[in-house]
Amino acid sequence: MPALNAEAILENCLMSIARQSYPREKIEIILADAHSTDRTRDIAKKYGAIVLDDDGKNMEEGKRLALQHATGEFIVFVDADNEITHVDYIELAIAALQRNPQALGVESYYLPSSKMSSFCAYITALLHISDPIAWLMSANPKLVARDVETERWILPENTFSYPLGANGFVFRRADLQSVQADEKFQDTHVALFLMKSGKREWLRISGRGVHHYYIQSLWKFVRKRRRATVHFLRVQEEMPVNWMTENPPVPLWLAAVYCMTFFGPAYHTVHGILRDRDARWLWHLPACLGSVLGNAWGVWTYKRRGKDKKLIADLQVKQTLK
Repeated sequence: MPALNAEAILENCLMSIARQSYPREKIEIILADAHSTDRTRDIAKKYGAIVLDDDGKNMEEGKRLALQHATGEFIVFVDADNEITHVDYIELAIAALQRNPQALGVESYYLPSSKMSSFCAYITALLHISDPIAWLMSANPKLVARDVETERWILPENTFSYPLGANGFVFRRADLQSVQADEKFQDTHVALFLMKSGKREWLRISGRGVHHYYIQSLWKFVRKRRRATVHFLRVQEEMPVNWMTENPPVPLWLAAVYCMTFFGPAYHTVHGILRDRDARWLWHLPACLGSVLGNAWGVWTYKRRGKDKKLIADLQVKQTLK
């Protein structure tokens, strides 16, 4: 887990880990802290976490640092803004991986919570991907089989365009080592490398995963997309691997045009409301505009301050629970 000044949300995350039915003596919590100035470290130590000093330029370096110190057979990547939804999630996920050696890992569902605003529930639980542009560029996974709670998923043959590997994702450590994740970790890169090596299938546990408290308001979403864009461009400097170039159903330029128009987002708003009976789809149109604004703002910021090592920390948007 990477963290920076996360005291408002961290304890909620760690409590959900402490409640897991998986044997506590088999769990190690490794937190890579980017020199927080609040109570982040004290909260982490309260729950028995190993706290590491993260001197990196972005969150992926923190995850890589934590991974280098992990000793377990299975690795669960969790962000401070996550809350594991069910006490048996890790137990069921690991059992599912043990039964399915062909699977690259277990992806969590992003489920709504009473601690979320309606906007947060839309951007995480309804889209599953926290950005309308990324949502439009993602291929639709196919459910190939179900065994009680365990679901087996795969992408269409002609694409790898799906951001797989973050927020509660469970990997085998051996699989991570096979793609040198401890040296070149980036969450969606790892799954992409594993899929390209032949492990095209992954698992989900029906109705289980994480509550992802990504952001609670539209304006903070715009600022969060700005920071995410700067982070993305920095990662691209080090390793130009990008799932959005792996034959997406819609190219980036067209996804951006879609988000700036009224008709496409309005269509999906109506379609989503009718299909899901969920009025939170009304956020889709303003979120599309906010995505374009935030991403453009991020590109502009990167061009002006891209070499500033403290930039990612300076752009941090405070996350809260409702």
